[in-house]
Amino acid sequence: MTITSDLDSVIADLRKQVCDLHAQLTHYELVIWTAGNVSARVPGRELMVIKPSGASYDSMTAEDMVVCDLYGNLVDGALNPSSDTAAHAYVYRHMPEVGGVVHTHSTYATAWAARGEPIPCVLTMIADEFGGDIPVGPFALIGDDSIGRGIVETLQHSNSPAVLMRNHGPFTIGRTARDAVKAAVMVEDVARTVHISRQLGTAAPIDADDVAALFERYQNVYGQTGPHADPS
Repeated sequence: MTITSDLDSVIADLRKQVCDLHAQLTHYELVIWTAGNVSARVPGRELMVIKPSGASYDSMTAEDMVVCDLYGNLVDGALNPSSDTAAHAYVYRHMPEVGGVVHTHSTYATAWAARGEPIPCVLTMIADEFGGDIPVGPFALIGDDSIGRGIVETLQHSNSPAVLMRNHGPFTIGRTARDAVKAAVMVEDVARTVHISRQLGTAAPIDADDVAALFERYQNVYGQTGPHADPS
């Protein structure tokens, strides 16, 4: 597959967006060194834009972002794709509503992943954003689409845009790459808060009917519409 002229501007915009969103991962202290990655689906095409493998956040540019097909094959770019490319590609192939995927090793969410324990829905923020407990996905080795299969199996019947891959860390999905980054920020925040709450005692879960009502309101009523709407 080649990049044709009608795709040039779309790809260029997505490269800049994906590069800029990586800066949010460092801003919110969700990654260290070269770990973590953001990708975005190219609308209407079997393509995605993703961070290159081992790229430094300090020097990364939009031109460094690579374009792959949805089987993880490099289509355009001078650098090797992220080691998590196959996982992202699998998600895009099997979840057509997903437009962005993010992976971090953020401290508190990764600690829950190390325990293999879902983050319980004990906060209205969790109900709002995740629609219930934040689930744990299976252990999977890096390098092929095993992680992607675990993400899809865990999230395809869940309200949650985040999964804690066992012994690995959080992966988040969204309608856009920005939405997926927001979910990555939120999952780390609630992971930290629930951890602290456990140091104080037992945290009471929110009733399932209330969780459903909170999720419905936040997803469909909260925020602005029209010219003041947040694009996320």
